[in-house]
Amino acid sequence: MKRLEGKVAVVTGGNSGIGLATAKRLQEEGARVAISGRNKRTLEEAVQTIGNGVVAVVQADVAKPAELEKLYAEIKQKLGRIDVLFVNAGVAKFAPLADTPESLFDEAFDINVKGAYFTIQKALPLLNDGASIVLNTSVADQKGNPGASAYSATKAALRSLARTAAAELVGRGIRVNAVAPGPIKTPIFGKTGLPKEQIEEFEKELTARVPMKRVGKADRGFPGFAGRIVHHRNRNKRGWRLGTDLIVRDGVAAKAVNAGPTDPFMGALPQIRLKRRLKAVMEV
Repeated sequence: MKRLEGKVAVVTGGNSGIGLATAKRLQEEGARVAISGRNKRTLEEAVQTIGNGVVAVVQADVAKPAELEKLYAEIKQKLGRIDVLFVNAGVAKFAPLADTPESLFDEAFDINVKGAYFTIQKALPLLNDGASIVLNTSVADQKGNPGASAYSATKAALRSLARTAAAELVGRGIRVNAVAPGPIKTPIFGKTGLPKEQIEEFEKELTARVPMKRVGKADRGFPGFAGRIVHHRNRNKRGWRLGTDLIVRDGVAAKAVNAGPTDPFMGALPQIRLKRRLKAVMEV
């Protein structure tokens, strides 16, 4: 029997990049999967990539609560409940603080923060007691990267939301955690609002910061971590780790993850090697 046999998993932004790779992993582990995204074409392509486990595919913009209601209405009709919610939909656009237009700021917060907030809120009636919610944040939520003030602020907001939601939902046994990947090359690179030359230069800069001298790929390391986190945490209801912000390290976050405990939720986790960190978060 597969680890997520009989479980229902919902992935927002499941039509590309990390969301698509994670949805595929969840399907391979036996879950019935629902995905959402804004682009009809990439949603159709995602269905072909994921395979037969996709039960619901909904074109929806998470920044619009009415479209989230449409998403959950279809999930309720076709699947009835939710065991795993991967809050992944987001945008990444960059500009220096002095040059950030209000439109860029509003788009980032509408999708990354408001969208995530109401993705969780409107899912609550469908979430089983003992369900798992995982938010996709970024190492940018702890680092001061020039030119990324709006984006980084949205990711820091998600880190805070994960902890508050964990505290509020623990009474139902619902576990809320976050994963914070380093640089992962996904289609979002082409949607940053930067010219092609600047995107290439940006990727070179990111690569230079990584000790391995390469950025991650959505269909390799990270979705394995994200997929394992959500499916290990849903094998039964005994998992107790919550409010955790798991950094999927590539070395970029080394300065952000210092040698000591940073807060009550993280405890001594920053001092533990990645393998042991994964075990701690996935413990059931």
